[in-house]
Amino acid sequence: MKSTPCEFMKWNGLPVIRREISESMINKFGLSQKETALKLGLTPAAICQYISKKRGKIKIIDENILKEIDKSAKIIIDNGSKSTVNETCRICKIMRNEGLFQFFCNSCE
Repeated sequence: MKSTPCEFMKWNGLPVIRREISESMINKFGLSQKETALKLGLTPAAICQYISKKRGKIKIIDENILKEIDKSAKIIIDNGSKSTVNETCRICKIMRNEGLFQFFCNSCE
């Protein structure tokens, strides 16, 4: 059975988004891994895996997407985990619209 686009993004896109947001929060905004975990509503162990690239192995190189990820990181820092879902979905939509996962998500809007 073929996966839906959202299932694909859950297993492939979401880890990349979380890793990029985590890296932004730590490297650009100076949060610790523990603070990052609290802001994202994740465990410190999950953040450690994102930072060590055990999860979310694809590296985003598109500068526009990276700028949007930095914006999302700042919004999550300012508003806490309540904004994580909205910002993650926003980045996912940008990635799909930019064709990052177009090979699979051609049915995504």
